[in-house]
Amino acid sequence: MAIYRFKISFEDFDDVVREIDIKTNQTFEDLHRAIHRSTGYNADKSSSFYVSTDNWIKGDEIALLPNERKINNGVTLMENAKLSSFIEDPHQKFYYIYNFERPFDFHVELIKIILENDPNIEYPFLVKSTGEAPKIIDKTAGGFAVSSAAASSDFDFLNEMDFVPEDTEELEAMGGRGINAEEVDEEAEEEEEKDDFADGDDFADEEYGSGKEEDY
Repeated sequence: MAIYRFKISFEDFDDVVREIDIKTNQTFEDLHRAIHRSTGYNADKSSSFYVSTDNWIKGDEIALLPNERKINNGVTLMENAKLSSFIEDPHQKFYYIYNFERPFDFHVELIKIILENDPNIEYPFLVKSTGEAPKIIDKTAGGFAVSSAAASSDFDFLNEMDFVPEDTEELEAMGGRGINAEEVDEEAEEEEEKDDFADGDDFADEEYGSGKEEDY
């Protein structure tokens, strides 16, 4: 049985590349899950492959966990779609979107057809892995679950904390002192009160001492 070798790359991260061998009679769901075994992402997310032109223009959709609208429109399901049924070109391309809630876009390209499979290999098989997949931060019942490693997550972190640009104006209005400025002011006032009280004690001692000398 023939084997397809696909090159999978992130649209926005050219240095992250996977190459996967897969049997021609396996499905798009098999390819989908193989991709995310190599990225470390949760494969159980609504995602879709699209038959693509050489310029990555999307055509027919092949979906996993589609929404009701797509189901009503008769979208092809990944689990029912064999790869060989959608290969019309020896360099066939597919545009692939993973996780529509927090999407990553991929380019999937057929780069080789191997006429015989290796009986010692379990397919799909990861042939090559270059670069670390970008980090994903998902909301979960217990907080945040981090998948994979790489790429800075500063922007995601600010989004999860409901940070808005106006917050920086409030910080600047506080003279750059930060959110603990009021606490610092309160401590300063307490120190001043202690100093005033101490000065009062010295004044009282002087008056008392003066009185004793007069009585003597």
